Amino acid sequence: MERPGSNGSCPGCRLEGRPSARAGTALAAVLIFTIVVDVLGNALVILSVMRNKKLRNAAADGGARGPVAAQVEPAFLQPAGREPGEQAPLRKTPGNIFVVSLSVADLVVAVYPYPLILSAIFHNGWTMGNVHCQISGFLMGLSVIGSIFNITAIAINRYCYICHSLRYDKLFNLKNTCCYLCLTWILTVVAIVPNFFVGSLQYDPRIYSCTFAQTVSTSYTITVVVVHFIVPLSIVTFCYLRIWILVIQVKHRVRQDCKQKLRAADIRNFLTMFVVFVLFAVCWGPLNFIGLAVSINPSKVQPHIPEWLFVLSYFMAYFNSCLNAVIYGLLNQNFRKEYKRILLTLRTPRLLFIDVSKGGTEGMKSKPSPAVTNNNNQAEIHL
Repeated sequence: MERPGSNGSCPGCRLEGRPSARAGTALAAVLIFTIVVDVLGNALVILSVMRNKKLRNAAADGGARGPVAAQVEPAFLQPAGREPGEQAPLRKTPGNIFVVSLSVADLVVAVYPYPLILSAIFHNGWTMGNVHCQISGFLMGLSVIGSIFNITAIAINRYCYICHSLRYDKLFNLKNTCCYLCLTWILTVVAIVPNFFVGSLQYDPRIYSCTFAQTVSTSYTITVVVVHFIVPLSIVTFCYLRIWILVIQVKHRVRQDCKQKLRAADIRNFLTMFVVFVLFAVCWGPLNFIGLAVSINPSKVQPHIPEWLFVLSYFMAYFNSCLNAVIYGLLNQNFRKEYKRILLTLRTPRLLFIDVSKGGTEGMKSKPSPAVTNNNNQAEIHL
């Protein structure tokens, strides 16, 4: 009878370098926490956007602006020819479709690869065979590349929304937005397929995972890091840098006119997705740069990388899949309110899929919500 993780169970699997039992227990605890928060959090995000019309139609900045702010653009975003405070038509483009797509990418790993990793930890080796190993590695890549490509799409959306406001509705109408979404996932799949030809999806006992083997091909590893990580992050950095520059420039120009106002809610919504980007870069950066360093000079670099650092970099990357939903809830009031509504309606499951964006406001027509009123009043900052 073959022992768990042997080559008969998973051809090409390496058996050396298993972590200690204590380290395996810690990794299992982190992974269980990640799975639970990932599934619950991203399910809340998807349900929130499905149920709430304002979140569905919001620009892809992590949430809608609120009942009043959604129809009045801040002074620094208003196109030329529109007076400050003049009402603008509510944009019907489904901008948050990219946020939902990002949540789907995060959910992929929680429903298949992560449970298999847990099984490998509990059995102290891979027992599911090579087919599951390849599927797990494929879905892992689908999730991480899908995440970074969706984050890139969100950054481009934000850049067009703020820096090219006059052309935004044409660039991101319903048809174009759906095409961009399909293109994002097509590029994701195309980016993963070469792994099967290179043979880079292998079981690594140090992290109990079937994942991308950084030492299979030097040139391929460098290409993967550059195309799948450095280039997308460079695009995102460019977009957000241009947004920051524009905001700062307009802010200083507007200060000459005390009547101009800047809504803090818009800055917070932009910051929400900026934080998502920063956390992704922080969680996935160490693993990618370790892979890049190893691939450039394997014989000199690899022996000097501690195993604990390699394992930590992987589980930091795994942990990222549960963070986005938490960030939306912490930084975006509309998502936070919808989370609470969903949790309260769990007693009546049939209400989960009902659009409450109208019903939730009709009952308050006679008496405005103090929270909304206060938020709108406090959201304006004189410059």
